[in-house]
Amino acid sequence: MADASILYPCYFNAALKRRQGRRVPRQGGAKAPSLAELERALKRSGIGFHAEDHHHPAHWERHEGRVVVEWKKGKEALIRKVAQQLGGRR
Repeated sequence: MADASILYPCYFNAALKRRQGRRVPRQGGAKAPSLAELERALKRSGIGFHAEDHHHPAHWERHEGRVVVEWKKGKEALIRKVAQQLGGRR
């Protein structure tokens, strides 16, 4: 994948502080989103991806996984698009 972005569930975790890895506003996040929820949000958005068994360096003890997303635009635009699908759909 030439144009790929990596997303971790912690990017969308409303319970975390920004310095702990959250990349969305608290209102736009979900409480402790799982990798499966992140995968469902990407499928609903029609975005190609594959999951990997890697963890965020700051959260190595959690082993929550990550997704590698086929995305040519900016990463922040991708995060906003996925957060819209995650928020309120739990």
